[in-house]
Amino acid sequence: MADATISTNPLLEPKKWFFEKLGLAEGAVLAEIKNALQGADDGELFCELKLTEVISFDDNKVKDASYSDAAGFGLRAVVNDLTGYAHSSEWSSAALKRAVTTVRGVLKGYHFNSKVGDATNPDQYTMPPRQTNHHLYEAANPIDTIPFADKVKLLSAMNDYARKADDKVKQFSGSISMNWQVIMIMRADGSIFTDIRPLVRVNMSVMMMDKDGRRESGGYGYGGRGHIIDLFARDKWQPALDESVRQARVNLTAVPTRAGETTVVLGPGWPGILLHEAVGHGLEGDFNRKETSAFTGKIGNQVAAKGVTVYDDGTMSGRRGSLNIDDEGSPTQSNILIEDGILKGYMQDRQNARLMKKNITGNCRRESYAHVPMPRMTNTFMTAGQHDPAEIIASVKDGVYAVNFGGGQVDITNGKFVFSCTESYLIENGKITKPLKGATLIGNGPESLKYISMIGNDLQLDTGIGTCGKNGQGVPVGVGQPTIKLDKMVVGGTSV
Repeated sequence: MADATISTNPLLEPKKWFFEKLGLAEGAVLAEIKNALQGADDGELFCELKLTEVISFDDNKVKDASYSDAAGFGLRAVVNDLTGYAHSSEWSSAALKRAVTTVRGVLKGYHFNSKVGDATNPDQYTMPPRQTNHHLYEAANPIDTIPFADKVKLLSAMNDYARKADDKVKQFSGSISMNWQVIMIMRADGSIFTDIRPLVRVNMSVMMMDKDGRRESGGYGYGGRGHIIDLFARDKWQPALDESVRQARVNLTAVPTRAGETTVVLGPGWPGILLHEAVGHGLEGDFNRKETSAFTGKIGNQVAAKGVTVYDDGTMSGRRGSLNIDDEGSPTQSNILIEDGILKGYMQDRQNARLMKKNITGNCRRESYAHVPMPRMTNTFMTAGQHDPAEIIASVKDGVYAVNFGGGQVDITNGKFVFSCTESYLIENGKITKPLKGATLIGNGPESLKYISMIGNDLQLDTGIGTCGKNGQGVPVGVGQPTIKLDKMVVGGTSV
Protein backbone atom coordinates (compact mmCIF):
# COMPACT_ATOMS: atom_id res chain seq x y z
CA MET A 1 0.00 0.00 0.00
CA ALA A 2 1.43 3.38 -0.98
CA ASP A 3 2.04 6.06 1.61
CA ALA A 4 -1.25 7.88 2.16
CA THR A 5 0.58 11.17 2.64
CA ILE A 6 1.31 11.57 -1.03
CA SER A 7 -2.27 10.92 -2.09
CA THR A 8 -3.61 13.73 0.10
CA ASN A 9 -0.78 16.19 -0.61
CA PRO A 10 -0.29 16.37 -4.37
CA LEU A 11 2.45 18.98 -4.09
CA LEU A 12 4.67 16.81 -1.89
CA GLU A 13 8.14 16.56 -3.41
CA PRO A 14 8.16 13.25 -5.36
CA LYS A 15 11.92 12.78 -4.91
CA LYS A 16 11.62 12.62 -1.14
CA TRP A 17 8.80 10.07 -1.28
CA PHE A 18 10.53 7.73 -3.72
CA PHE A 19 13.87 7.75 -1.88
CA GLU A 20 12.08 7.04 1.38
CA LYS A 21 10.19 4.14 -0.24
CA LEU A 22 13.48 2.65 -1.44
CA GLY A 23 14.97 3.10 2.01
CA LEU A 24 18.08 4.68 0.50
CA ALA A 25 19.58 8.14 0.39
CA GLU A 26 19.83 9.84 -3.00
CA GLY A 27 23.57 9.17 -3.17
CA ALA A 28 23.13 5.46 -2.51
CA VAL A 29 20.48 5.15 -5.25
CA LEU A 30 22.74 7.00 -7.65
CA ALA A 31 25.59 4.57 -6.91
CA GLU A 32 23.34 1.60 -7.80
CA ILE A 33 22.26 3.25 -11.05
CA LYS A 34 25.86 3.97 -12.02
CA ASN A 35 26.71 0.34 -11.36
CA ALA A 36 23.84 -0.88 -13.51
CA LEU A 37 24.58 1.47 -16.41
CA GLN A 38 28.35 1.26 -16.42
CA GLY A 39 29.43 1.24 -20.07
CA ALA A 40 25.86 1.44 -21.37
CA ASP A 41 24.72 3.87 -24.04
CA ASP A 42 21.72 5.04 -22.04
CA GLY A 43 19.28 4.09 -19.32
CA GLU A 44 17.47 5.28 -16.22
CA LEU A 45 15.64 4.36 -13.05
CA PHE A 46 11.91 5.01 -13.49
CA CYS A 47 9.87 5.24 -10.27
CA GLU A 48 6.08 5.44 -10.27
CA LEU A 49 3.10 5.79 -7.98
CA LYS A 50 -0.32 5.45 -9.62
CA LEU A 51 -3.68 5.77 -7.90
CA THR A 52 -6.76 4.70 -9.88
CA GLU A 53 -10.47 4.89 -9.17
CA VAL A 54 -13.21 3.59 -11.48
CA ILE A 55 -16.97 3.81 -10.83
CA SER A 56 -19.45 2.10 -13.18
CA PHE A 57 -23.21 2.71 -13.26
CA ASP A 58 -25.71 0.36 -14.91
CA ASP A 59 -29.28 -0.87 -14.37
CA ASN A 60 -30.15 2.23 -12.30
CA LYS A 61 -27.42 1.64 -9.75
CA VAL A 62 -23.69 1.61 -9.12
CA LYS A 63 -22.58 -1.64 -10.68
CA ASP A 64 -18.94 -1.58 -9.67
CA ALA A 65 -16.44 0.63 -7.88
CA SER A 66 -12.75 -0.03 -7.55
CA TYR A 67 -9.66 1.68 -6.21
CA SER A 68 -6.10 0.60 -6.82
CA ASP A 69 -2.82 1.85 -5.48
CA ALA A 70 0.22 0.67 -7.46
CA ALA A 71 3.83 1.68 -7.03
CA GLY A 72 7.13 0.33 -8.25
CA PHE A 73 10.28 1.00 -10.21
CA GLY A 74 11.87 -0.11 -13.47
CA LEU A 75 15.61 -0.08 -14.19
CA ARG A 76 16.75 0.03 -17.81
CA ALA A 77 20.14 -0.16 -19.50
CA VAL A 78 20.46 0.33 -23.26
CA VAL A 79 23.39 -0.80 -25.39
CA ASN A 80 23.03 -0.38 -29.16
CA ASP A 81 19.71 -2.09 -29.96
CA LEU A 82 19.73 -4.27 -26.82
CA THR A 83 17.75 -3.40 -23.70
CA GLY A 84 18.23 -4.85 -20.24
CA TYR A 85 15.18 -4.22 -18.04
CA ALA A 86 14.13 -5.22 -14.54
CA HIS A 87 11.18 -3.99 -12.49
CA SER A 88 9.75 -4.54 -9.04
CA SER A 89 6.78 -3.56 -6.90
CA GLU A 90 8.90 -4.23 -3.82
CA TRP A 91 10.35 -1.02 -2.49
CA SER A 92 13.67 -1.83 -0.82
CA SER A 93 17.39 -1.49 -1.31
CA ALA A 94 17.55 -5.28 -1.75
CA ALA A 95 15.02 -5.14 -4.63
CA LEU A 96 17.02 -2.39 -6.32
CA LYS A 97 20.24 -4.40 -5.99
CA ARG A 98 18.51 -7.43 -7.55
CA ALA A 99 17.38 -5.25 -10.42
CA VAL A 100 20.94 -4.06 -10.95
CA THR A 101 22.17 -7.67 -11.06
CA THR A 102 19.44 -8.64 -13.53
CA VAL A 103 20.16 -5.74 -15.87
CA ARG A 104 23.89 -6.42 -15.81
CA GLY A 105 23.22 -10.10 -16.47
CA VAL A 106 21.18 -9.34 -19.57
CA LEU A 107 23.98 -7.18 -20.94
CA LYS A 108 26.81 -9.50 -19.94
CA GLY A 109 29.19 -10.21 -22.79
CA TYR A 110 27.69 -7.54 -25.03
CA HIS A 111 30.06 -5.10 -26.76
CA PHE A 112 29.86 -1.67 -25.12
CA ASN A 113 30.51 1.34 -27.32
CA SER A 114 30.07 4.33 -25.07
CA LYS A 115 29.30 5.53 -21.59
CA VAL A 116 26.14 7.18 -20.28
CA GLY A 117 26.67 10.90 -19.89
CA ASP A 118 30.20 10.83 -21.35
CA ALA A 119 31.28 14.44 -20.88
CA THR A 120 34.17 13.99 -23.34
CA ASN A 121 31.75 13.39 -26.21
CA PRO A 122 28.63 15.38 -25.39
CA ASP A 123 25.68 15.15 -27.77
CA GLN A 124 21.92 14.77 -27.51
CA TYR A 125 22.28 11.00 -27.15
CA THR A 126 24.76 10.94 -24.23
CA MET A 127 23.71 14.08 -22.36
CA PRO A 128 20.64 13.96 -20.10
CA PRO A 129 17.38 15.47 -21.37
CA ARG A 130 17.16 19.22 -21.02
CA GLN A 131 15.06 20.63 -18.21
CA THR A 132 11.72 22.18 -19.12
CA ASN A 133 9.27 24.72 -17.75
CA HIS A 134 6.30 22.89 -19.27
CA HIS A 135 3.27 23.09 -17.00
CA LEU A 136 0.48 21.65 -19.09
CA TYR A 137 -1.86 20.42 -16.35
CA GLU A 138 -2.63 20.87 -12.67
CA ALA A 139 -0.98 18.57 -10.14
CA ALA A 140 -4.04 17.99 -7.94
CA ASN A 141 -5.20 14.43 -7.40
CA PRO A 142 -8.63 14.19 -9.11
CA ILE A 143 -9.64 11.26 -6.94
CA ASP A 144 -9.46 13.45 -3.85
CA THR A 145 -10.73 16.60 -5.57
CA ILE A 146 -14.27 15.26 -6.02
CA PRO A 147 -15.81 13.25 -3.14
CA PHE A 148 -16.87 9.70 -3.98
CA ALA A 149 -20.49 10.42 -3.06
CA ASP A 150 -20.60 13.33 -5.52
CA LYS A 151 -19.35 11.08 -8.32
CA VAL A 152 -22.14 8.60 -7.60
CA LYS A 153 -24.69 11.45 -7.55
CA LEU A 154 -23.38 12.63 -10.91
CA LEU A 155 -23.82 9.19 -12.51
CA SER A 156 -27.29 8.91 -10.97
CA ALA A 157 -28.26 12.33 -12.35
CA MET A 158 -27.01 11.31 -15.78
CA ASN A 159 -29.08 8.12 -15.58
CA ASP A 160 -32.23 10.07 -14.69
CA TYR A 161 -31.65 12.63 -17.44
CA ALA A 162 -31.06 10.00 -20.12
CA ARG A 163 -34.18 8.02 -19.27
CA LYS A 164 -36.32 11.18 -19.37
CA ALA A 165 -34.80 12.42 -22.62
CA ASP A 166 -36.69 9.89 -24.73
CA ASP A 167 -39.19 7.16 -23.81
CA LYS A 168 -37.32 4.80 -26.14
CA VAL A 169 -34.27 4.84 -23.83
CA LYS A 170 -34.25 1.44 -22.10
CA GLN A 171 -30.75 1.42 -20.66
CA PHE A 172 -28.09 3.84 -19.50
CA SER A 173 -24.50 2.92 -18.73
CA GLY A 174 -21.90 5.33 -17.46
CA SER A 175 -18.49 5.34 -15.88
CA ILE A 176 -15.99 7.71 -14.31
CA SER A 177 -12.35 6.73 -14.31
CA MET A 178 -9.61 8.76 -12.66
CA ASN A 179 -5.95 8.23 -12.10
CA TRP A 180 -3.10 10.19 -10.62
CA GLN A 181 0.42 9.26 -11.64
CA VAL A 182 3.55 10.53 -9.91
CA ILE A 183 6.88 9.70 -11.57
CA MET A 184 10.57 10.23 -10.92
CA ILE A 185 13.31 9.48 -13.45
CA MET A 186 16.92 9.31 -12.27
CA ARG A 187 19.95 8.94 -14.52
CA ALA A 188 23.55 7.89 -13.93
CA ASP A 189 24.78 11.49 -14.07
CA GLY A 190 22.57 12.31 -11.08
CA SER A 191 19.96 14.27 -13.04
CA ILE A 192 16.40 13.81 -11.77
CA PHE A 193 13.13 14.53 -13.56
CA THR A 194 9.68 14.43 -11.95
CA ASP A 195 6.11 14.84 -13.12
CA ILE A 196 2.64 14.63 -11.56
CA ARG A 197 -0.06 13.60 -14.04
CA PRO A 198 -3.82 13.69 -13.38
CA LEU A 199 -6.22 12.06 -15.84
CA VAL A 200 -10.02 11.82 -15.95
CA ARG A 201 -12.40 10.16 -18.39
CA VAL A 202 -16.23 10.18 -18.30
CA ASN A 203 -18.05 7.66 -20.50
CA MET A 204 -21.75 7.21 -21.20
CA SER A 205 -23.97 5.21 -23.51
CA VAL A 206 -27.69 4.67 -24.01
CA MET A 207 -29.62 1.82 -25.57
CA MET A 208 -32.90 2.64 -27.29
CA MET A 209 -35.66 0.35 -28.56
CA ASP A 210 -38.39 1.27 -31.01
CA LYS A 211 -41.93 -0.09 -31.13
CA ASP A 212 -40.82 -2.92 -33.40
CA GLY A 213 -38.22 -4.13 -30.92
CA ARG A 214 -35.20 -2.85 -32.83
CA ARG A 215 -32.38 -1.92 -30.46
CA GLU A 216 -29.58 0.55 -31.16
CA SER A 217 -27.13 2.43 -29.03
CA GLY A 218 -25.29 5.73 -28.92
CA GLY A 219 -22.38 6.82 -26.81
CA TYR A 220 -20.09 9.66 -25.91
CA GLY A 221 -17.08 10.26 -23.73
CA TYR A 222 -14.85 13.11 -22.67
CA GLY A 223 -11.94 13.82 -20.38
CA GLY A 224 -8.46 15.22 -20.07
CA ARG A 225 -5.76 16.28 -17.65
CA GLY A 226 -6.82 19.80 -16.73
CA HIS A 227 -9.59 21.62 -14.84
CA ILE A 228 -10.95 18.47 -13.23
CA ILE A 229 -13.98 20.08 -11.57
CA ASP A 230 -15.13 21.53 -14.92
CA LEU A 231 -15.51 18.00 -16.30
CA PHE A 232 -18.31 17.33 -13.80
CA ALA A 233 -20.35 20.45 -14.50
CA ARG A 234 -23.88 19.95 -15.84
CA ASP A 235 -23.11 22.04 -18.92
CA LYS A 236 -20.45 19.46 -19.75
CA TRP A 237 -22.26 16.15 -19.21
CA GLN A 238 -25.76 17.17 -20.34
CA PRO A 239 -24.73 17.99 -23.95
CA ALA A 240 -22.71 14.76 -23.95
CA LEU A 241 -25.82 12.78 -23.01
CA ASP A 242 -27.90 14.65 -25.57
CA GLU A 243 -25.34 13.55 -28.16
CA SER A 244 -25.57 9.92 -27.00
CA VAL A 245 -29.35 9.97 -27.33
CA ARG A 246 -29.13 11.64 -30.74
CA GLN A 247 -26.75 8.94 -32.01
CA ALA A 248 -29.06 6.19 -30.82
CA ARG A 249 -32.07 7.82 -32.50
CA VAL A 250 -30.13 8.08 -35.76
CA ASN A 251 -29.06 4.45 -35.59
CA LEU A 252 -32.66 3.32 -35.11
CA THR A 253 -33.39 4.65 -38.61
CA ALA A 254 -30.17 3.45 -40.27
CA VAL A 255 -30.35 1.42 -43.47
CA PRO A 256 -27.92 -1.27 -44.67
CA THR A 257 -24.70 -0.01 -46.27
CA ARG A 258 -24.00 -0.68 -49.94
CA ALA A 259 -20.52 -2.16 -50.30
CA GLY A 260 -18.03 -1.00 -52.92
CA GLU A 261 -15.50 1.67 -53.82
CA THR A 262 -16.79 5.20 -53.39
CA THR A 263 -15.99 8.74 -52.28
CA VAL A 264 -15.71 9.08 -48.51
CA VAL A 265 -15.92 12.22 -46.39
CA LEU A 266 -14.56 11.95 -42.87
CA GLY A 267 -16.00 14.25 -40.22
CA PRO A 268 -13.84 16.39 -37.91
CA GLY A 269 -12.43 15.37 -34.53
CA TRP A 270 -12.60 11.72 -33.49
CA PRO A 271 -12.35 10.34 -37.08
CA GLY A 272 -8.72 11.37 -36.71
CA ILE A 273 -8.35 7.95 -35.04
CA LEU A 274 -8.07 6.57 -38.57
CA LEU A 275 -5.12 8.91 -39.19
CA HIS A 276 -3.62 7.83 -35.85
CA GLU A 277 -3.84 4.14 -36.61
CA ALA A 278 -3.33 3.97 -40.35
CA VAL A 279 -0.57 6.60 -40.54
CA GLY A 280 0.66 7.57 -37.08
CA HIS A 281 1.98 4.19 -35.98
CA GLY A 282 3.88 3.89 -39.22
CA LEU A 283 5.77 7.08 -38.32
CA GLU A 284 7.09 5.80 -34.97
CA GLY A 285 10.86 5.50 -34.89
CA ASP A 286 11.25 1.84 -33.93
CA PHE A 287 9.21 0.56 -36.88
CA ASN A 288 11.28 2.66 -39.25
CA ARG A 289 14.64 1.74 -37.71
CA LYS A 290 13.71 -1.92 -38.14
CA GLU A 291 12.43 -1.13 -41.65
CA THR A 292 9.04 -2.70 -41.00
CA SER A 293 6.97 0.43 -41.69
CA ALA A 294 5.37 1.38 -44.98
CA PHE A 295 7.02 4.81 -44.48
CA THR A 296 10.58 3.52 -44.05
CA GLY A 297 13.16 5.52 -45.98
CA LYS A 298 10.63 8.01 -47.31
CA ILE A 299 11.66 11.19 -45.45
CA GLY A 300 11.62 14.02 -47.99
CA ASN A 301 9.26 12.13 -50.29
CA GLN A 302 5.70 13.05 -51.21
CA VAL A 303 3.63 10.60 -49.14
CA ALA A 304 0.30 12.46 -49.11
CA ALA A 305 -1.68 14.88 -51.22
CA LYS A 306 -0.57 18.50 -51.23
CA GLY A 307 -2.17 20.39 -48.37
CA VAL A 308 -1.92 17.48 -45.94
CA THR A 309 0.03 18.52 -42.84
CA VAL A 310 0.22 16.28 -39.78
CA TYR A 311 1.61 17.06 -36.32
CA ASP A 312 2.21 15.07 -33.17
CA ASP A 313 2.09 17.57 -30.31
CA GLY A 314 2.57 16.61 -26.66
CA THR A 315 2.56 20.23 -25.47
CA MET A 316 -1.17 21.03 -25.70
CA SER A 317 -2.47 22.21 -22.34
CA GLY A 318 -4.79 19.82 -20.52
CA ARG A 319 -5.06 17.35 -23.40
CA ARG A 320 -5.29 13.62 -22.73
CA GLY A 321 -2.16 12.82 -24.74
CA SER A 322 -0.06 15.68 -23.36
CA LEU A 323 2.91 15.29 -21.00
CA ASN A 324 5.26 17.77 -19.38
CA ILE A 325 8.06 15.26 -19.96
CA ASP A 326 8.06 11.88 -21.64
CA ASP A 327 8.97 8.68 -19.81
CA GLU A 328 12.70 9.18 -20.34
CA GLY A 329 12.56 12.75 -19.00
CA SER A 330 12.70 14.49 -22.40
CA PRO A 331 10.38 17.49 -22.80
CA THR A 332 7.50 16.82 -25.15
CA GLN A 333 7.47 18.81 -28.39
CA SER A 334 5.30 19.86 -31.28
CA ASN A 335 6.68 17.67 -34.06
CA ILE A 336 5.75 18.11 -37.69
CA LEU A 337 5.49 14.69 -39.34
CA ILE A 338 4.09 15.53 -42.76
CA GLU A 339 4.13 19.02 -44.29
CA ASP A 340 2.15 19.81 -47.43
CA GLY A 341 2.27 16.11 -48.25
CA ILE A 342 6.04 15.72 -47.71
CA LEU A 343 7.26 13.31 -45.01
CA LYS A 344 9.41 15.35 -42.60
CA GLY A 345 10.29 12.99 -39.77
CA TYR A 346 9.48 10.22 -37.35
CA MET A 347 8.57 10.17 -33.65
CA GLN A 348 11.63 9.20 -31.63
CA ASP A 349 12.76 8.07 -28.21
CA ARG A 350 16.43 8.32 -27.26
CA GLN A 351 17.43 4.79 -28.29
CA ASN A 352 15.95 4.83 -31.79
CA ALA A 353 17.02 8.44 -32.40
CA ARG A 354 20.60 7.49 -31.55
CA LEU A 355 20.60 4.41 -33.76
CA MET A 356 19.05 6.34 -36.64
CA LYS A 357 21.12 9.50 -35.99
CA LYS A 358 17.95 11.59 -35.82
CA ASN A 359 16.70 14.18 -33.32
CA ILE A 360 15.03 13.07 -30.08
CA THR A 361 11.40 14.22 -30.22
CA GLY A 362 10.07 13.56 -26.70
CA ASN A 363 7.89 10.60 -27.73
CA CYS A 364 9.11 7.90 -25.33
CA ARG A 365 6.23 6.37 -23.36
CA ARG A 366 5.43 3.34 -21.21
CA GLU A 367 2.24 2.05 -19.64
CA SER A 368 3.82 1.72 -16.21
CA TYR A 369 7.04 1.00 -14.34
CA ALA A 370 6.59 -2.67 -15.32
CA HIS A 371 6.85 -1.91 -19.04
CA VAL A 372 9.79 -1.15 -21.30
CA PRO A 373 9.40 2.31 -22.92
CA MET A 374 9.16 2.81 -26.67
CA PRO A 375 8.34 5.59 -29.16
CA ARG A 376 4.63 6.42 -29.08
CA MET A 377 2.25 9.14 -30.22
CA THR A 378 0.88 11.90 -27.95
CA ASN A 379 -1.75 14.11 -29.68
CA THR A 380 -1.70 13.45 -33.43
CA PHE A 381 -3.73 15.57 -35.82
CA MET A 382 -4.06 16.94 -39.34
CA THR A 383 -4.18 20.73 -39.65
CA ALA A 384 -7.06 22.68 -41.17
CA GLY A 385 -7.42 23.49 -44.85
CA GLN A 386 -9.37 26.13 -46.77
CA HIS A 387 -12.69 24.47 -47.60
CA ASP A 388 -16.01 24.97 -45.85
CA PRO A 389 -17.37 21.55 -44.71
CA ALA A 390 -20.66 22.25 -46.51
CA GLU A 391 -18.70 22.84 -49.72
CA ILE A 392 -17.02 19.46 -49.30
CA ILE A 393 -20.34 17.63 -48.88
CA ALA A 394 -21.84 19.52 -51.82
CA SER A 395 -19.00 18.33 -54.07
CA VAL A 396 -19.91 14.65 -53.61
CA LYS A 397 -22.49 13.16 -55.97
CA ASP A 398 -22.51 9.71 -54.41
CA GLY A 399 -20.55 8.71 -51.32
CA VAL A 400 -20.39 8.09 -47.60
CA TYR A 401 -20.03 10.59 -44.75
CA ALA A 402 -18.33 8.92 -41.76
CA VAL A 403 -18.78 10.81 -38.49
CA ASN A 404 -17.77 8.38 -35.73
CA PHE A 405 -15.67 5.24 -35.47
CA GLY A 406 -15.53 2.19 -33.27
CA GLY A 407 -12.84 -0.47 -33.46
CA GLY A 408 -10.31 -1.06 -36.17
CA GLN A 409 -7.28 -3.07 -37.23
CA VAL A 410 -4.06 -1.92 -38.92
CA ASP A 411 -1.05 -3.75 -40.32
CA ILE A 412 1.96 -1.46 -39.75
CA THR A 413 4.12 -3.24 -42.33
CA ASN A 414 1.88 -2.39 -45.27
CA GLY A 415 -0.50 0.23 -43.88
CA LYS A 416 -3.67 -1.74 -44.58
CA PHE A 417 -6.60 -0.94 -42.26
CA VAL A 418 -10.22 -1.84 -41.54
CA PHE A 419 -12.37 0.50 -39.40
CA SER A 420 -16.00 0.16 -38.36
CA CYS A 421 -18.23 3.24 -38.40
CA THR A 422 -20.59 3.80 -35.48
CA GLU A 423 -22.27 6.72 -37.24
CA SER A 424 -22.25 7.28 -40.99
CA TYR A 425 -24.55 8.59 -43.73
CA LEU A 426 -25.17 8.29 -47.43
CA ILE A 427 -24.30 11.36 -49.52
CA GLU A 428 -26.55 11.78 -52.55
CA ASN A 429 -26.23 14.65 -55.03
CA GLY A 430 -24.30 16.80 -52.56
CA LYS A 431 -26.63 16.23 -49.61
CA ILE A 432 -26.41 14.06 -46.48
CA THR A 433 -29.39 11.69 -46.59
CA LYS A 434 -29.93 8.27 -45.01
CA PRO A 435 -27.99 7.06 -41.96
CA LEU A 436 -26.10 3.84 -42.62
CA LYS A 437 -25.73 0.68 -40.58
CA GLY A 438 -22.72 -1.62 -40.64
CA ALA A 439 -20.36 0.55 -42.70
CA THR A 440 -16.64 -0.28 -42.57
CA LEU A 441 -13.78 1.59 -44.20
CA ILE A 442 -11.10 -0.53 -45.85
CA GLY A 443 -7.89 0.83 -47.28
CA ASN A 444 -4.18 1.48 -47.09
CA GLY A 445 -2.98 4.37 -44.91
CA PRO A 446 -0.18 5.71 -47.10
CA GLU A 447 -2.28 5.26 -50.26
CA SER A 448 -5.36 6.87 -48.71
CA LEU A 449 -3.41 10.05 -47.94
CA LYS A 450 -2.85 10.52 -51.66
CA TYR A 451 -6.59 10.48 -52.38
CA ILE A 452 -7.36 13.46 -50.12
CA SER A 453 -8.72 16.16 -52.45
CA MET A 454 -10.39 18.62 -50.06
CA ILE A 455 -9.51 19.64 -46.49
CA GLY A 456 -11.97 21.50 -44.29
CA ASN A 457 -11.37 24.64 -42.24
CA ASP A 458 -12.98 23.05 -39.18
CA LEU A 459 -10.14 21.32 -37.33
CA GLN A 460 -11.38 19.65 -34.16
CA LEU A 461 -9.59 17.55 -31.57
CA ASP A 462 -11.27 14.56 -29.96
CA THR A 463 -13.05 14.97 -26.65
CA GLY A 464 -10.39 13.24 -24.56
CA ILE A 465 -11.15 9.52 -24.85
CA GLY A 466 -8.29 7.94 -26.79
CA THR A 467 -6.18 5.01 -25.58
CA CYS A 468 -3.51 3.65 -27.90
CA GLY A 469 -2.33 0.04 -27.86
CA LYS A 470 1.10 -1.10 -28.98
CA ASN A 471 3.03 -4.24 -28.05
CA GLY A 472 0.56 -4.97 -25.26
CA GLN A 473 0.84 -1.51 -23.70
CA GLY A 474 -1.93 1.10 -23.50
CA VAL A 475 -1.30 4.83 -23.10
CA PRO A 476 -3.66 7.84 -23.29
CA VAL A 477 -3.53 9.77 -26.57
CA GLY A 478 -5.34 12.48 -28.48
CA VAL A 479 -6.38 12.65 -32.14
CA GLY A 480 -7.93 15.24 -34.42
CA GLN A 481 -8.55 16.45 -37.95
CA PRO A 482 -10.81 18.72 -40.01
CA THR A 483 -13.45 17.40 -42.40
CA ILE A 484 -11.62 15.73 -45.29
CA LYS A 485 -12.68 14.26 -48.64
CA LEU A 486 -11.08 11.10 -50.01
CA ASP A 487 -11.89 10.57 -53.66
CA LYS A 488 -11.59 6.80 -53.42
CA MET A 489 -11.97 4.26 -50.63
CA VAL A 490 -13.49 0.82 -50.26
CA VAL A 491 -16.58 0.71 -48.04
CA GLY A 492 -17.66 -2.63 -46.66
CA GLY A 493 -21.33 -2.98 -45.85
CA THR A 494 -24.26 -5.18 -45.08
CA SER A 495 -25.70 -5.42 -48.58
CA VAL A 496 -24.50 -5.46 -52.19
